[in-house]
Amino acid sequence: MKIQIILLALIASIAVVLGGALVASKKNWPTRSQETLLSLGAGFILALVFLKLIPASIQALGETASLYVLLGFATIHFFEHIIVRHLHFGEETHHDAMISRASGISAFSGLFIHSFFDGLSISVGLQYNFALGVLIFFAILLHKFPEGLTVGSIMMTAGFSRKMVLSSACGIGAATLLGASSVFLLENVDARMAGIAFAFSAGTVVYVGASDLIPEVNTSKSRYPPLLVFAGMLLFYLSEKLLDMILR
Repeated sequence: MKIQIILLALIASIAVVLGGALVASKKNWPTRSQETLLSLGAGFILALVFLKLIPASIQALGETASLYVLLGFATIHFFEHIIVRHLHFGEETHHDAMISRASGISAFSGLFIHSFFDGLSISVGLQYNFALGVLIFFAILLHKFPEGLTVGSIMMTAGFSRKMVLSSACGIGAATLLGASSVFLLENVDARMAGIAFAFSAGTVVYVGASDLIPEVNTSKSRYPPLLVFAGMLLFYLSEKLLDMILR
């Protein structure tokens, strides 16, 4: 059973890396392409927050979840505008970056936590009921490639190098593997701790999406990037609906 769990989690991780590798494959993406990827990524992660992370945290914590969402939101605001604003990133800073590096790191952190619980879901599902676990795996796999595109495009538009873009996708993939492996160390998953992680992650990601990414998208001279935000939301929504259909 352990081999099957790690193998399926590895496949899901590879899908993330492939998405990030696609973004990193070109040294310089045209502004229109960057706007497109950034818009899709913004919609995707905001849908992730409101359709997945917040409901899951409320289910685990009840009304207390809102406190941790606010804490996550406030943490990123403090990090970006009080700490990072006074730091120097060095020679690698790109003056044509569309968003700040702090925003890129924040988005990566939120997606890392989300991916950890994706891996954990695969592991728990397979151990509880192998057939159900396989269905959960396929549902998670559906959004892993666009998740790689999302983290890659955000890191790229934050001015990181292609190496860092690819590394970020690899990090998200590693989080999935880590989540799948953690069940071997923890006999019982603590629902409260999972809820806290979901809520805090939701707060960080909604800050990045709404305060950093969406304003940048809306500065475009074209009407299409703002419209593509809805396409990103739809992409996540459809993957979640497909999950529901599969599990029925």
